[in-house]
Amino acid sequence: MATNLPRKPELFIVDDHLIFRQGLKSLITLENIAIVIGEASNGIEFLELLSHKKPDLVLMDIDMPYMNGIEATEKALDMIPDLKIIVFTMFSDEDYYYKMIELGVKGFIMKSGGINELEKAIRDVMIGESYFSNEILRKIINNISHHTAKKTIEKIHLSAREMEVLQHICEGLNNEEMAQKLFISTKTVKSHRANLLEKTCCKNTPRLIIFAVKNKLVEL
Repeated sequence: MATNLPRKPELFIVDDHLIFRQGLKSLITLENIAIVIGEASNGIEFLELLSHKKPDLVLMDIDMPYMNGIEATEKALDMIPDLKIIVFTMFSDEDYYYKMIELGVKGFIMKSGGINELEKAIRDVMIGESYFSNEILRKIINNISHHTAKKTIEKIHLSAREMEVLQHICEGLNNEEMAQKLFISTKTVKSHRANLLEKTCCKNTPRLIIFAVKNKLVEL
């Protein structure tokens, strides 16, 4: 899968398992997906290095010693508000998913995922979108019932086109893919996405997906 990005993104890997970091770095380099400019074994080490390195994107683990991925993400986004972060996670981290969404991470990918999924996640996030693994989405939906949006579904009126866009968002399509499928411009897709976020009072795409599925607007 070609990334079709203007340049290779510069990545930072944060994970407390050395073998995993080295393997991930080697795979990313071998597949020519991105340039790994740094790595850290915990949040403290990452934040110290972040003051000297300016990555385009961070692959962040959640469960780490000394400072976990949640605290590290919060502090990193305070330092660099537009920093793009993809969470690398396992099912055991599910209690923390919603917190990471609230902080504003751009993507979630399972550690058991393949290289094609990783490449798509990096590409989507780098072009300004989100990547949300359906496997993780299902776990989140099943475990955050107390986080439903305050606005009731009866008060939300979506057009037929907005419903189509919402369905495709929940299926993991990015703006370009939706534009091709619906025979409309990417600008129009972005407009529909913005309207959906506003109407549902969702701050980001992951929350929009959760809202849509929980309120039975779409089925995955």
